[in-house]
Amino acid sequence: MSNITAVVARVFVEDLEAAIPLYQELAGVKQADRFAFRDVRLARVGPFLLLSGNTAAYRDRVATVVVRELAPVLAALERAGGRIIDGPCPGPNGNRLIAGHPDGSVFEYIESASG
Repeated sequence: MSNITAVVARVFVEDLEAAIPLYQELAGVKQADRFAFRDVRLARVGPFLLLSGNTAAYRDRVATVVVRELAPVLAALERAGGRIIDGPCPGPNGNRLIAGHPDGSVFEYIESASG
């Protein structure tokens, strides 16, 4: 069984509320889970994570990867020569970390509360 349960596309938008209807239609969902993290407003809409506000510090992330557990991610990163940029630490949707992969890409990993 894969440790990865979902990969969420990150979309940076000027106006969160104006952007949500398009992503609801694309994803075929009515739900948009809105929340805040630091000085950024976010909405999870199906497989999309919309970010609005002061997003400059988050634009380097390729995607958000939802995992059952962070421990295997940490072990894999260590073996591969990756680096932890931030975390692990609590976040609004579960424990999270930001990791730099050896190829230069940066991912956010979130440990799903539902496992």
